[in-house]
Amino acid sequence: MPEPGASRTPDAVAILQRLIRFDTSNPPGEVEECIGWIRGLLAEAGIESLIVERRAGRPNLVARLPGRGDAPPLLLYGHVDVVPVAGQPWSRPPFSGDVVDGVVWGRGALDMKSGVAMMLSAVLRAKAEGAPLPGDVILALVPDEETGGADGAGYLAGERAELFRGVRHAIGEFGGFPIHVAGRPFYAIQVAEKSMCWMRATARGRGGHAAMPERNGAVAKLARAIARIDETPTPIHIVDAARHMFTAIADNLDEPLASAFRGLLDPARADAVLDRMGEQAALLRGAVRNTFSPTVLRAGEKINVIPRQATVEIDGRLLPGFSDRDAIAELRAILGELADSVEFEVLQFDPCPDSVDMSLFDTLAGVIREMDPGGVPIPLFLTAVTDARHFARIGIQTYGFLPLLLPPDMNFVAMIHNADERVPKDAVEFGAEAVYRAILRPRPT
Repeated sequence: MPEPGASRTPDAVAILQRLIRFDTSNPPGEVEECIGWIRGLLAEAGIESLIVERRAGRPNLVARLPGRGDAPPLLLYGHVDVVPVAGQPWSRPPFSGDVVDGVVWGRGALDMKSGVAMMLSAVLRAKAEGAPLPGDVILALVPDEETGGADGAGYLAGERAELFRGVRHAIGEFGGFPIHVAGRPFYAIQVAEKSMCWMRATARGRGGHAAMPERNGAVAKLARAIARIDETPTPIHIVDAARHMFTAIADNLDEPLASAFRGLLDPARADAVLDRMGEQAALLRGAVRNTFSPTVLRAGEKINVIPRQATVEIDGRLLPGFSDRDAIAELRAILGELADSVEFEVLQFDPCPDSVDMSLFDTLAGVIREMDPGGVPIPLFLTAVTDARHFARIGIQTYGFLPLLLPPDMNFVAMIHNADERVPKDAVEFGAEAVYRAILRPRPT
């Protein structure tokens, strides 16, 4: 852990605790109080901010810290909304922000209020210390990443793009964390991600009185289709973003692990290699295939009435180069003879960028090497989606760079969107320092 900077304020951990205590669960997505507190924090430091909204109750905050003008502006952005906690067996109150044994507990501790705290800490520290920023730093905090971003990053990129004029690069979620392989930390800096493809599958059948069962009704048809999707792996596709990530890891490993990682590049061997990786495979499985997760079921409204229709919403995450039509084609191929039993419709398709601008990667990698000389920075192909896709539409390349110094035995991926989400204090302090150093670095012009 590096020595802290000259300024002891602001405390990123204290900021994180306060952010967690705002219940910004989305839905319903009530973020006004949280954004108002952040705006007050910036104002106390002498940083003006702008509030812009697509619709009332969904504020976006945008602030700018002037630099020398030697480099293009750098965008830092994050979301303050979190997923709900209903039905999850939390060990501690999920909006407490408690610190227990050096660990901060609460919804958003990882996704992504810790990242927002790092960004706020870096911006406030730069202002307090009069840091020589090479170019302006723009901070954008949005309200609704967890529900697609239409009121947040989507609105900013689509309707308020003038606020980001000249920006080429951005720092956002989700990356900078270490993947431990053979005792060595590989810091995954996100440079690419999948597309989001939300769909609805509908099955229909005869309705009637539940006392007179209808075989092969809507619920039964849909249940069989869901079971088939659950049981059948989708085809493996090796795309460039995954190839770069696997190769970077393999190039820094000794045999036989190096050959194992290169085995991920062979569609015939990839599943067998992943099966041998245990928990580490969670971040990698989706990098080689399109994934489809049934999430929301709807059918009848009354126990004694057989419904005529049953639906399931499906969260699809697609590899670069695949369209919503490709997604439906893969699902129909999986269903085989069951395909005629359901109808598919696309609810939302947000394609990921086709290309990657790597020109800031070495700068961010240098920060990692400086702070953890034993760490190996690698490009991450994220198997989820972030708001990066929205800003990509206006030519901004996002780097997921919110570094967390995590212990090898902490399966943090399993905590995201789950009960008992938490993060070590030291990890947050490490990340705040890393983001601060990053905004001071010279940038490509």
